[in-house]
Amino acid sequence: MDTDTFRRRNPGTQSSPRKNEQLLSKRQNENNEKDKNYKEVAYKPLNSEFNKFGSHYLKREFYFDVHPPLGKMLVGLAGLLAGYDGSFEFKSGEAYPDNVNYAWMRIFLASFGAGMVPLAYYTAIELDYSQQSAILVTLFVLLDTAYLCISRFILLDSMLLFFTCTTVFCLTKFHNERKNSFSIDWWIWLTLTGVSIGCVSSVKWVGLFATALVGLYTIEDLWDKFGDLSMPKIVYCQHWLARIGCLIILPISIYMLTFAIHFAILINSGPGDAQMSSLFQASLIGNNFNENPLELAYGSKITLKNMGYGGGLLHSHVQTYPSGSEQQQITCYHHKDSNNDWIVKKPREVAWSEDDEVELVKNGDLIRLLHASTGRNLHSHMIDAPVTKSQWEVSCYGNDTIGDDNDYWQVEVLDDMYEKDLQTVRSLTTRIRFRHKVLGCYLRAANAILPQWGFKQIEVTCDKSNNVKDSYTHWNIEHHWNDKLPPGPKAIYKSKFIHDFWHLNVAMYTSNNALVPDPDKEDILASTPDQWPLLKVGLRMCSWADDVIKFYLLGNPVVWWSGSLSLVIYLVLLTWYLIRRQRKYQDFPSDAQWNHFLYVGKICGIGWLLHYLPFCIMGRVTYLHHYFPALYFSILMVGFLFDHFTVYLAAKTRYIIYGATYFLVTAVFWFFKDIAFGMDYPASEMSNRKGEEEKIVQALKTNALKKCAPQIQEFVECSSGRMISVAWVCRSKLKLMNSCLKNFTTEEERDKLRLKYIASRKNQ
Repeated sequence: MDTDTFRRRNPGTQSSPRKNEQLLSKRQNENNEKDKNYKEVAYKPLNSEFNKFGSHYLKREFYFDVHPPLGKMLVGLAGLLAGYDGSFEFKSGEAYPDNVNYAWMRIFLASFGAGMVPLAYYTAIELDYSQQSAILVTLFVLLDTAYLCISRFILLDSMLLFFTCTTVFCLTKFHNERKNSFSIDWWIWLTLTGVSIGCVSSVKWVGLFATALVGLYTIEDLWDKFGDLSMPKIVYCQHWLARIGCLIILPISIYMLTFAIHFAILINSGPGDAQMSSLFQASLIGNNFNENPLELAYGSKITLKNMGYGGGLLHSHVQTYPSGSEQQQITCYHHKDSNNDWIVKKPREVAWSEDDEVELVKNGDLIRLLHASTGRNLHSHMIDAPVTKSQWEVSCYGNDTIGDDNDYWQVEVLDDMYEKDLQTVRSLTTRIRFRHKVLGCYLRAANAILPQWGFKQIEVTCDKSNNVKDSYTHWNIEHHWNDKLPPGPKAIYKSKFIHDFWHLNVAMYTSNNALVPDPDKEDILASTPDQWPLLKVGLRMCSWADDVIKFYLLGNPVVWWSGSLSLVIYLVLLTWYLIRRQRKYQDFPSDAQWNHFLYVGKICGIGWLLHYLPFCIMGRVTYLHHYFPALYFSILMVGFLFDHFTVYLAAKTRYIIYGATYFLVTAVFWFFKDIAFGMDYPASEMSNRKGEEEKIVQALKTNALKKCAPQIQEFVECSSGRMISVAWVCRSKLKLMNSCLKNFTTEEERDKLRLKYIASRKNQ
């Protein structure tokens, strides 16, 4: 990410944000060519991605992203309120022009992060925490450097965290109204809970975990009411209806409304067109579908769009399958390029020339589809598909003169939007299927994702079953070129909202599933869930050059470690109390206090599990910021346990304990504050692992790699996976390494040695 964030408030360095941007731009432009092979030196900033999405809204251009639209529409709103016109492309390393008030945009989005602070306090109060614990929870949220840092960038996370906090707050308010069922306040907080889960799910799908928490609470609540024999059945049914309306229908309506607004704003053709159906694209301003000839003829060059939800364009490229037939790959692809183009030809046995008169393709015709770029034929045979083993592989084989009957496909016209019993094939509006002449199977492209050798594109197969209702075997002509045919009549195309809504969500799901780690590449930005609770990893947010302001995404150790410890302590306590209750011990003065202990544990503990465990089992690539919603629940648990253990202590003792904790979290925040506010000094001055790595890089300017290799290797092995604790855990190895490295001072070109450093890390 680039360093376009608020200026760090440092009286000793009065540099303007614009100057910082220009320094970054100059540095990155100089190093862009040299560093393009080093992912750890130069990489595409996520920050600019969401800036671009905001620009698309202002220019009203359709785009595609894996996240729902609410957060990105708020980014666009921030740009609109800042007077930005959407013309700047936010390319990495470019200086912001004067007409881009990026500081105001950041302030707008940072306000969501700031909103977490009062929400944390009032949530703690609603959970019946003491005043001291509520302040503790508030300080933990306020003084966590990770929350602070992520909120200062134009990203979706501040909005996701804000709506996660509102969901928990509204749920606790609703819980406290449980004895006033159907009162005005009861309805208000039930409705606001539904609004919150609708909003959090509309920013990122991670918000569905907060929705699941509300759902589990609701199920338990209704189950308890089911056992209340004093409650009339009609009242119990009313509770069901209230929750169905407010917690199911309302959130879904909000989620769908964000997509309706999304479609209403983005009316112009843009970079995300290919993700949508052909009819949707035809409704966008600026498309070129009016140039399509109306009816398909032999010799036409076409693109074929799969009509299943999330379907792509039939595609091929020169790469071959690594197993099976080892012939040229066939995939479905969601971007428009020349590899999507196919030429419609007759079987080789039929005499035909492109100079012949125009002959239309009719229902039942046997055709051959020739890939325009590589000259090979669409082909299938009795070899299992690479992913879906129950279906046949589809490949590209032969050429215009070499091939066999496995290159032939029969056209089956299903229907047309405007004409009944149509026997020809029309662009955009005719649904067709392709039946293999020899095997009798149907060309199909469901949303199965190929491995990395297939570039994570969609697998295309030949389906042995004949399910005419299977939309993944349905195709339509999207683009059509034929110089012998005139353009078709201009028409106004419109697809149904529910179809577009579902299609886009399936495309989002498919693309999200394709975001898996590449085993052939090392992604230093990625991390694994086991590294998060104990803060074993951080995330570099920008260039690490000495002449730019640097930001590092790393949490406050007191906040993160105490949060993780509190979850373990609560689990031990719960087990202990349950065992003792079985033996008729009474550890709580009343059942109400025991129920409150369980209630807070469910909100905090289950909330943490719901936001953490899914990342442990999902296959997609994960990053540190994925832990942030779960962290919030662990912070709430810390406050609860402080109350639990100090409730019977003397007031003076409580004040000392809380005061010491306040001081500790504040002091640690002050020590690490620069990584969030920005570091305008060389990274080598940092006392964490990044600074020590800089020393290693400096040492590699000579032959130190050979002479100090044992010491370097021992230190790297010790510090691997650590960020904060390296200074004391690996102190002895660090001293040995530094004592060896200090003897080497000869200067060499730094950029050339980066490769040596990478190679040394791999060898070690």
